[in-house]
Amino acid sequence: MQCVIHRRAEFSASHRYWLPELTEAENIQQFGPCIRFPGHGHNYVLFVSIGGNLDKSGMVLNLSEVKQVISREVTTQLDFSYLNEAWPEFQQTLPTTENLARVIWQRLAPYLPLVQVQLFEHPKLWADYQGNDMEAYLTISTHFSAAHRLARPDLSDAENWQIYGKCARPNGHGHNYHLEVTVQGQINPRTGMIVDLAACQKVIDDYVVEPFDHTFLNKDVPYFADVVPTAENIAVYIRQLLQQPISGLGAKLYRVKLIESPNNSCEVYCADPIDRIALPSEAALASL
Repeated sequence: MQCVIHRRAEFSASHRYWLPELTEAENIQQFGPCIRFPGHGHNYVLFVSIGGNLDKSGMVLNLSEVKQVISREVTTQLDFSYLNEAWPEFQQTLPTTENLARVIWQRLAPYLPLVQVQLFEHPKLWADYQGNDMEAYLTISTHFSAAHRLARPDLSDAENWQIYGKCARPNGHGHNYHLEVTVQGQINPRTGMIVDLAACQKVIDDYVVEPFDHTFLNKDVPYFADVVPTAENIAVYIRQLLQQPISGLGAKLYRVKLIESPNNSCEVYCADPIDRIALPSEAALASL
């Protein structure tokens, strides 16, 4: 019987983004404030996903042994370290979140049947790596506040109430929406990045957060004049808005997840997600 198990670990470390072959101005342009000497630090949270058949004890692997492997091969070596000097891999490729996830996979793969490595640099920034050479996923989490009313203009108030319940009230209601945008790309063998993080954040802000924040979606966003702004339709529209500008940065938009409330969320993909293995990010964030 196939099963995937997840083990959580954590470590604290610092790093600096700087390439000696670039001038200071070029490094600033490439990495922004991350160039500051001697560096900056994070409380990293690591999720290691392992797949396999259940044994007679009802386990894929003994989690105590998994914990020991992760500690020996990763966290003991990285905890309270300066990542640029901790492992030789980071002499060639900078210890970005996505590259660090890739190298952790390489360190653990001889000992564990890995499915995915997910690394949180921050509750609003994390990377996923699934063993596909230099391919990785980077997720940016952000938020906006907006109001909406769920009602079809071609239906009566009574009919809308039957479909949408309290969400059809004429003056609408509001949410603090949490948005996760996942991009997919190839890790640059020198910078360690799959995309310019600051530029990606700016795209999300310019195309989504600023136009949507503190609006009544039905009235202030023209797209929703004729489209009911359900969480699903909002996520689909955000995907439509972001695909081209993120492609212009050299990455691919992979997933848009919209969390309307702690009880309701939806996600849409730019490709068939049937083969993906991902951790529920709400659970991961709750553990940070």
